[in-house]
Amino acid sequence: MGSYLSQMWSRLSRLGRGDIEFKIIIVGMNNAGKTTILYKLALDEVIVTEPTIGSNVEEVHHKNLKLQVWDLGGQENLRAAWDAYYANTHAVIFVIDSADESQI
Repeated sequence: MGSYLSQMWSRLSRLGRGDIEFKIIIVGMNNAGKTTILYKLALDEVIVTEPTIGSNVEEVHHKNLKLQVWDLGGQENLRAAWDAYYANTHAVIFVIDSADESQI
């Protein structure tokens, strides 16, 4: 996955001049690692997190890219609200915890 993200960064940063803005949402089942991915992108470090109630948002800058990355809580009662975040979204990252067979 790391090489895929590197390729994505490289391709996106070659688009045009000036700042390019993208909205990205991260969705998946509860405890899949969405918040960990968000903060790895934003802070370049892994932090200990609690389950997300609602959403987290961070702005990530890389070269001429400005990414607004939304991490949406994965609990079953929160999934119904995901569609409200899809408007004007450029990319969706769907996270699957392959260690949790019940979620696959």
